[in-house]
Amino acid sequence: MENIGIGAGMAALAFWGFIAIVVVATIWDGIRKREAQHETLRRLIESGQTLDQQLMEKLSLAGDSGNKRPDRDFFVTAMWLLPVAVGMGIFALVLGSAKPEALMPLLGVSALLACLGTGWLIAAKISARWVEKDSVLEAGVVQSTLIER
Repeated sequence: MENIGIGAGMAALAFWGFIAIVVVATIWDGIRKREAQHETLRRLIESGQTLDQQLMEKLSLAGDSGNKRPDRDFFVTAMWLLPVAVGMGIFALVLGSAKPEALMPLLGVSALLACLGTGWLIAAKISARWVEKDSVLEAGVVQSTLIER
């Protein structure tokens, strides 16, 4: 480990810098989309147009991806990560037969990917319950609103 050198440190710094830039850019993009939504609403109100419920829903879906099912996203992510973990384990065994010192680090990467995939799968199951409860609550609110009318 002591013979890594400055090049490896610079590569690690570049990698984490890239990750930080992607995170900041994603947050900034979300902020800009919300600002555009608010600006559109402000201009509609200033022009004297009436804002009905259908227009408000269209505007809210324009800035949002419209994804009401994060459990599906979690599940798809898990279905990508778990096979990659298996593939990385097979790769570790194949490469480990030629280069024994590479076996344990690659098995560690495989285990990490398996843990991440399992975590995403658990998150999918938990959030599916939340989405189901929310849909039942929304259906009850809609039904009670219709009964009141």
